[in-house]
Amino acid sequence: MTEKIKLTIDGTPVEVDNGITVLQAAQRGGIYIPTLCYHPDLQPYGGCRLCIVEIEKMRGLPTACTTPATEGMVVTTKSEKLQELRQSFLELILTEHPNACLTCERRERCEPNDVCLREVAVNERCVTCPKNKNCELQDLVDYIGISKELPLPYKYKNLPVDFDREPLIQRDYNLCVLCGRCVQMCQDVRGIGAIGFAMHGHDTVVGTAFDRPLQDGGCRFCGACIQVCPTGALVDASAAYKPDANWMETAIPCRHACPAGINIPLYVYLIGQGKYQEALAVIREKVPFPGTLGRVCIHPCEEACRRCQVNDPISIKFLKRFVADQDKGLWQKNATKLRATGKKVAIIGSGPAGLTAGYYLAKAGHSVTVFEQFSKAGGMMRVGIPDYRLPPEILDGEIDVIKKAGVDIKLNSKVESIDDLFSKGYDAVFAAPGAHRGQTLRVEGEDLPGVYDGASFLRDINLGNKVDVGTRVAVIGMGNVAIDSARVALRLGAKDVHIIYRRTRAEAPASPEEVEAALEENIKIDFLTGHVKVTKKGNGLVLTCQRMELGEPDESGRRRPVPVKNSEYDVEYDVIIGAIGQVPEIPEGFKVKSEWNRITADTKTMATSRKGVWAGGDAVSGPASVIEAIQAGRKAASAMDKFLGGNGNIEEILTSERRINACAGITAEDFAKQKRVEMPHLPAEKVVNNFIEVETGLVEDGAIAEGNRCFQCGFRAQITPAPRPPVKAKRTDVPV
Repeated sequence: MTEKIKLTIDGTPVEVDNGITVLQAAQRGGIYIPTLCYHPDLQPYGGCRLCIVEIEKMRGLPTACTTPATEGMVVTTKSEKLQELRQSFLELILTEHPNACLTCERRERCEPNDVCLREVAVNERCVTCPKNKNCELQDLVDYIGISKELPLPYKYKNLPVDFDREPLIQRDYNLCVLCGRCVQMCQDVRGIGAIGFAMHGHDTVVGTAFDRPLQDGGCRFCGACIQVCPTGALVDASAAYKPDANWMETAIPCRHACPAGINIPLYVYLIGQGKYQEALAVIREKVPFPGTLGRVCIHPCEEACRRCQVNDPISIKFLKRFVADQDKGLWQKNATKLRATGKKVAIIGSGPAGLTAGYYLAKAGHSVTVFEQFSKAGGMMRVGIPDYRLPPEILDGEIDVIKKAGVDIKLNSKVESIDDLFSKGYDAVFAAPGAHRGQTLRVEGEDLPGVYDGASFLRDINLGNKVDVGTRVAVIGMGNVAIDSARVALRLGAKDVHIIYRRTRAEAPASPEEVEAALEENIKIDFLTGHVKVTKKGNGLVLTCQRMELGEPDESGRRRPVPVKNSEYDVEYDVIIGAIGQVPEIPEGFKVKSEWNRITADTKTMATSRKGVWAGGDAVSGPASVIEAIQAGRKAASAMDKFLGGNGNIEEILTSERRINACAGITAEDFAKQKRVEMPHLPAEKVVNNFIEVETGLVEDGAIAEGNRCFQCGFRAQITPAPRPPVKAKRTDVPV
């Protein structure tokens, strides 16, 4: 048991653990002492001297951050003498720092590229306050005050301003006050040592050895140095001059980009450490479909990954699959399920939204029944994704876990009326019927035999219905459904498969890796080609096409395809598949507000216009992704639990592994250039005639290498915030 000591600070008795400093004791007693160089995660050294205090029976004015608290100590943190000295120390710091921003009338509303009113601008961007609303130095000036007129005398040093040289971190040496925080964090905490003090005396700056670019100087780009910088000398390149930018979006964009909020940095780190079961537990804290997502997720996290700005993003999706495929059930040891509440919930649809909501509601103690219109559970995961991408046994295994949690699934049970569900004693309903109706081609001949919509085509195949595609197949569209339809047609025996798309590859909504897979399987893609009409010819079909060119952007932001005059031509096919989108079918018996064939639901709670009814997934958003549907299910489960008398908390901790190790160690010289580990896959000649899974999964060495290629941006979330002055009114006594 830690020994306690008692001391008095500003007349207030404080009891704290023995072995801490006066500054820490004051903080734990709710007493603020100004400081700039101090940071709770770093070794204090008292450089700024703003934290000086008076201590009875002690000579001089010691710094609170370096002075141990002792039994019976009497400390004074506020006096006229301390105030005058702190102002002097602060003024000395400001003479080495562009301080005109402290008196700028635009201080609270400065925008990117504003010409600086105080003439200390570089490239017409105000270098004095890039972190305007988060500058500790400015806060200290507001709190301590200045005895002299601002701005203090300052001669612009014309030191390097790395706005363009570095891909992720912008450095402005002119803003640096040599507090040493960044150096301590990089060297002592992270163990990387990419930056340090260079030169001597008045010319001292913080930089890399031989002034090399950060990516050549061993930097890991974790951003920890940015997190502790008090003046804006170091800022995120993507967030510079955007004081209102979301912190998580800037610092840890992969986690922010994940709709389900999975702690991506942590599980990627754990994989790099060989802790696969712990990594899987982190994933399962947010989603019940890790194996499915590891195969079919659209991975917005990878698009947001900060490593994209150096070379290739971390293979987050495939790392998820790697640990899901090695599930040994460790996460289940910490899984919880509450006592039965006696409340009954009906879920309409067994897709990712419905099953996710049902899973968390069952774990909250409610009785959950899922009604599925088809003969197999899984929604679009089952009927819209081919087996070569998502093997049935993977989905079955994850649905079995949901069933074991207490979710009852009734197949071949289409719900037409929510009133009927309430009449059967259900207390709440979650409507997630999906978007299973394919859109028509909207051209002459779309109803001819041999013309399919992509959603129905894939559903028939996945439910075991026989479909004859003949030899020549055309697929119209360029989304993932179109790619899947083309690759499935190839596996059903077609020899010549064409994808018809009216824009270019740059505008295609399909995942780039899916497009590459289709091309590797020798599927042809006819870009800038539109469909005009379909006509019958013998036992086949004729698709009339026309050449297109791109015009001005439309409402989607993509350039609008414009027909080229007199460019029509005919091509014969056996089967034509239109894959230009799906729409939900909302029965009138639901009696909920809807618009454009979508149920209207609150974006935060997924509540509909009808009391006791929530909705989510494609029926609300329109055709989207599995991960977005999962998040809708999570939101609904939380809100529904509250409605049913619970606290709405569906969160759980499935592993004790919660942190990225502070010490990353010295990085390899080629760290910044390390390439993404490619997903192994079977050659096209082995897969085009069957439905075996094409991608074979990362091998262990590759997974570890990929985990260690991560920048560890997530470490920034573990850094303790620096102490800030109490909120007080902005000073009005500073002359401008």
